[in-house]
Amino acid sequence: QRRVRGREYECMHAANLHYSLNDGQWGTTWRKLVKLAEQPGKSLEQAHVFCLAHVLRRPIIVYGVKYVRNSTGEALDYARFEGVYLPLLWKTELCSKSPIVLGYTRGHFSALVGIQRSEETEILLPLCDAQGLMLPLHFILEDEVGLESQLLRDWLETTETSEGILCAIQRSQFPSHPLSKRLVDGWLAKYRRTTTT
Repeated sequence: QRRVRGREYECMHAANLHYSLNDGQWGTTWRKLVKLAEQPGKSLEQAHVFCLAHVLRRPIIVYGVKYVRNSTGEALDYARFEGVYLPLLWKTELCSKSPIVLGYTRGHFSALVGIQRSEETEILLPLCDAQGLMLPLHFILEDEVGLESQLLRDWLETTETSEGILCAIQRSQFPSHPLSKRLVDGWLAKYRRTTTT
């Protein structure tokens, strides 16, 4: 089912660019994606983020750069990672509506964590880019095109700001669990050691 959704999504994008994707091309692409996932340190593709959303049963929001650039700043290719990845192969009631947030830049993903102030338990995550355009909703089917806002509302807890910006709500516990704090403190200590050496 995941492979069928992925194929239809890629075929839809191919048609928008005025070319077609035949069975042989799709099979080669699928084998490449599987092989990449098996190799530590290799670049990931959108399909890997989509699969991760299913493993975690949580939506993933990726904020990122629009273009992949070389060392001189020249745009090499369109970076297609930015957007929302929903675990569409699960039923909504079996999934968390609180998203995980990643940043994508220079070929790497980073976990993004909102700054939590005292008693606040929710963080608002805009579902649009800096220009106010809705983030792409990845791996939707042709019959779901035009229903993106409704899909986002079905899979995420959402609200609108006073300026009319649709935002996902990320819920957090305050105070955080002591084990979580130790884990983060340990990671930060290790990170600081590696950056100073």
